[in-house]
Amino acid sequence: MVQLLTPEGRRVTNDEFEWRGTDDDLVGRLRDMTLTRRFDNEATALQRKGELGVWPPSLGQEAAQVGSARALAPKDTVFPSYREHGVALCLEVPLKQLIALFRGTDAGDWEMLDRFRNYQIIIGAQTLHATGYAMGLQFDGLVGNPDPADNAAVIAYHGDGASSQGDVNESFIFSASYNAPVVFFCQNNQWAISEPMTLQSRIPLFERARGFGFPGVQVDGNDVLAVQAVTEWALERARNGEGPTFIEAFTYRMGAHTTADDPTKYRRDEETQEWAGRDPIKRLTAYLREQGAIDDAHLARLEEESKDFGSEIRSWVDQLRVRTMDELFDNVYADNTVELEAQRREYAEYNAGFEEAL
Repeated sequence: MVQLLTPEGRRVTNDEFEWRGTDDDLVGRLRDMTLTRRFDNEATALQRKGELGVWPPSLGQEAAQVGSARALAPKDTVFPSYREHGVALCLEVPLKQLIALFRGTDAGDWEMLDRFRNYQIIIGAQTLHATGYAMGLQFDGLVGNPDPADNAAVIAYHGDGASSQGDVNESFIFSASYNAPVVFFCQNNQWAISEPMTLQSRIPLFERARGFGFPGVQVDGNDVLAVQAVTEWALERARNGEGPTFIEAFTYRMGAHTTADDPTKYRRDEETQEWAGRDPIKRLTAYLREQGAIDDAHLARLEEESKDFGSEIRSWVDQLRVRTMDELFDNVYADNTVELEAQRREYAEYNAGFEEAL
């Protein structure tokens, strides 16, 4: 497993990968992870108060998300699952859209961003979308050019449970067959809802990549330095035309799979406590303190910024407007089709039946 920062906050070396940033960069990574955790905690609290229908927590996975997001180049495209809150934050996606999706006010009708596609609720389906998009980059001549600025790649996020899905394995086959410029970033948080990793695979997940014909790397998913280093390497391979890579970020879901889940029913407290000692924020804080890059005053300012961010997040709920079905029908195609108009009328008749019943 690739590791560059131990749980105690001590730097270590690796023969193949190195951190190419500075301590100032890591101060920024600490801010990213802190704000990601705040966003996640606030959204979880909003769901518990009945303001959101459900929420998929990312607690404990901040380093995997922030480290990989900070490895992206301007032309790279992200295909997320439904838990990549830290990636969205790093790419400056309007986080209010995430809140609206789980509040059910817009049916996922996001303002499309070139670099970050919509959350995918269907387990693993985004890997097929990512592979097709990556193949399109090849046809558009955006892979393997002499000038790195002319190249692009795709990163597809999924969990350990999704690796058991047919869609994911099919995307591995197609990406290998066509040498597609895609990085499959698996956040192995040890539990696919209530099923442990040991039930899903007889071997470490990253070793599966060999069977499909491309490299697989296992990285300490709670080490933001190592995650960024490995992801940079994988994305550079993709942009250079060297094909797909599978990254297994070995991490842990500290909270529930979603707020509809109760992890105390299927995992031991001792396991959770053990992983709490590997907390990605605590280990980076310990390192930066030791280096003199941050102090109590810096952490106090960061905490104040986090509190202000929390207040802003809570205010979004009252600002969200429910999108009508007519608006959603209008946004499917530039010019509506006969079939779509028939569906609109069918829905209107269906909805009117409820009004008559009242």
